[in-house]
Amino acid sequence: MLSRGIFVFLVLLQVSFSANAAAETFRILNVNSYTAEWSWTREQIDGFIEGIGNPGLELRTVDLDAKNMSGGRPDRIRLAAEIAETWKPHLIFLTDDTALEKIGTLYADSPVPVVFSGIDGEPSDYGLGEVRNMTGAVEREHFTGTIRLLKSIWPGEIRRIAVILDSSPTWDRVRERMEKETARCGIIEIAEWIRPETFDEFKTSMLRIQNTVDAIGVLGIFNFSDGGTFADYGEVLRWTAENSSLPDFSFWSSRVERGTLCALMVSGTEQGRLAGKIAGRILVEKVPPSAMAAEQTTTGHPVISLARAKKLGIGIRSGILLESTVFPRFIWDK
Repeated sequence: MLSRGIFVFLVLLQVSFSANAAAETFRILNVNSYTAEWSWTREQIDGFIEGIGNPGLELRTVDLDAKNMSGGRPDRIRLAAEIAETWKPHLIFLTDDTALEKIGTLYADSPVPVVFSGIDGEPSDYGLGEVRNMTGAVEREHFTGTIRLLKSIWPGEIRRIAVILDSSPTWDRVRERMEKETARCGIIEIAEWIRPETFDEFKTSMLRIQNTVDAIGVLGIFNFSDGGTFADYGEVLRWTAENSSLPDFSFWSSRVERGTLCALMVSGTEQGRLAGKIAGRILVEKVPPSAMAAEQTTTGHPVISLARAKKLGIGIRSGILLESTVFPRFIWDK
């Protein structure tokens, strides 16, 4: 029995999507890089359940908690492997890169199909480029669209930006794509990439660039060490909102909810829904994973922190707000 001291988010969820009581029940092992309590992960799981369609479903979930331990917690990686061995799922569903790297590699070219969601990198980054039993949804940030949104909001000129990344290798591919997109469209100049190791280094860097760039991309903010552990990303974003006078952007609503000015967000629900549809084809239609290339979701949705805009002293046109998801107050003021 698992002790309460090593909390593992492990849930057995019975979902019936079909009026046909004789429908086959599929066992699915869901392994998350982060935790199912985090909104981004929850959106992917809910989207997956919606997308998979009509089969009966038993879902067991293990969280690797990579947000609090880089590379995931070893005991939870072992637990996921043990469940896969003893429970014998019909399919494994992985969210985000750490789960693909730590769990996906264990089941490369195995009989059990693996479907992933929210992958920033390429499967080939983890030696999974030619694996026949894996496919899913890859996550691609809406960089140019986000910059256009930022420019439509900010009354001043935005030409030079700095981008904040943490130590996770996930960001290497994101940086590569942003640099290619910058060279292609010329909409902005990335003046500096900043990769602090500690929360104090992050603070120092943020204060240093207040007069050298026009805006900041707040992307990787999880792995800043702070007194022997990682600084909570919500505290990192709150400090930014309270101490930076520069407009900032990201690609996810979780950042905007916590004080970043804006994002043309990648939808976790759409990522999960696409992965669920792929899983449904594998389980119900018996389409082999090798017959379906990994896909990316294409729709971005504008998200704006009205509280951050007010703190920065700017007004935003009503037409922009009407087309956006708006956070009227900071999450810590609720």
